[in-house]
Amino acid sequence: MIVAELTVVPLGEGTSISRFVKRAIDVLRERGVKSVPGAMGTVLEVPSLDELFAAAKAAHEAVFKAGAMRVVTTLRFDERRDKEMTMRSKLEAIS
Repeated sequence: MIVAELTVVPLGEGTSISRFVKRAIDVLRERGVKSVPGAMGTVLEVPSLDELFAAAKAAHEAVFKAGAMRVVTTLRFDERRDKEMTMRSKLEAIS
């Protein structure tokens, strides 16, 4: 399992960008991607890099479709191949 953090930010759209962020999150949910929105980004849990990149691309494109003319997307991910990892297991490891 891959745990990732995705941030999609439209530029030049004023101080409130929540409508764009909401659209990106909606697209992730429509795709069935397990996600947890946060104040500064959204954490995803996906089984493969292909699914992660497809989800990130869909969220990025959703912001353009919502009317943005410029979008900056940041993606960080953690993949373990020695044992199963989830959002929950990462949080439990620091509890």
